[in-house]
Amino acid sequence: MKLGIVGLPNVGKSTLFNAITNAGAESANYPFCTIDPNVGMVAVPDYRLDKLSEMYNPKKTTPAVIEFVDIAGLVKGASRGEGLGNKFLANIRMTDAIVHVVRCFDDENVIHVEGSTDPIRDMDTIDLELILADAEMVDRRIDKAQKAAKGDKKFLHEVEVFSGLKEWLNDGKSARSYLSEVSEDDAALIGTSELLSLKPVIYAANLDEDGFADPQAVPYYKQVEERAQAEGAQVIPVCAKLEAEIAELDAEEKAMFLEELGVKESGLDRLVKASYTLLGLISYLTSGEDECRAWTITKGTKAPQAAGKIHSDFERGFIRAEVVSYDDLMACGTMAAAREKGLIRSEGKEYVVQDGDIILFRFNV
Repeated sequence: MKLGIVGLPNVGKSTLFNAITNAGAESANYPFCTIDPNVGMVAVPDYRLDKLSEMYNPKKTTPAVIEFVDIAGLVKGASRGEGLGNKFLANIRMTDAIVHVVRCFDDENVIHVEGSTDPIRDMDTIDLELILADAEMVDRRIDKAQKAAKGDKKFLHEVEVFSGLKEWLNDGKSARSYLSEVSEDDAALIGTSELLSLKPVIYAANLDEDGFADPQAVPYYKQVEERAQAEGAQVIPVCAKLEAEIAELDAEEKAMFLEELGVKESGLDRLVKASYTLLGLISYLTSGEDECRAWTITKGTKAPQAAGKIHSDFERGFIRAEVVSYDDLMACGTMAAAREKGLIRSEGKEYVVQDGDIILFRFNV
């Protein structure tokens, strides 16, 4: 999973990126300090994997990972190549979802590229640039389909679908919001295009320390929350400055620090959860003395395809999956006890893997 962290210059993108990835992207108080996308791989926090590792004491523990990409700040006119526009838009195109960082605090010591704090204006600026870039791409798609239709009439429907989308985009609305206006087949057709405003969005409302302690009391945050709800998007409150401090602590100190703040999870933990929900992802686990590992799959994946995440031979020669839920295993204490109680199930090719399943695949090739 690849998440692109975007936003206007100086809203806290690189500070947040540094904090959650410890990758050390340069952050400074001026626009465009992030000229090339910085990439960081982050282990997905999973208490279930931690418990399995305690149980098996394996030679290796391998968590699921998320790739974060810190993308250069956007300004008005990016769709026409202003600032680092074209490069910025190309980098977004490579991601699965967008983490849109929105500044929700006032600080005269931190320059705002627009001269003042206004979350809705900032969100509109980014959205409009993505929509304008998409409108150009849709024009090219229509032109290509019109040419193809001269030899094959089936492309006339594609012209019709994308012409409707173009009108929608011209009204300043995202491609994402258009999908609910068309049939499943037409939505799937639109999905074959690499439109930027199709990508699912998580808004990361960047607050100062006081605001983070009580986001609901911050008018800026409430604006972002209402906008996200209207779009069907997710919003999480973060304090990039605090996240940077948390990133320097070990696990025990981190837990104490979060407790003092009155929060249960760090911004990274909440961001990971929101990302999994947004993209419809779950994790299953494999365990043993050699390795305990978490595997990320799409919700609804059947056992053979889940096995294929480990190796294509597992999918090709799939016989069955021996499955126990994490909760059942923890309640029994050992795999042997779970087997005695009949809680380890033998599942076939039609079994839909559930979040937290611990699986041993049987295969033959």
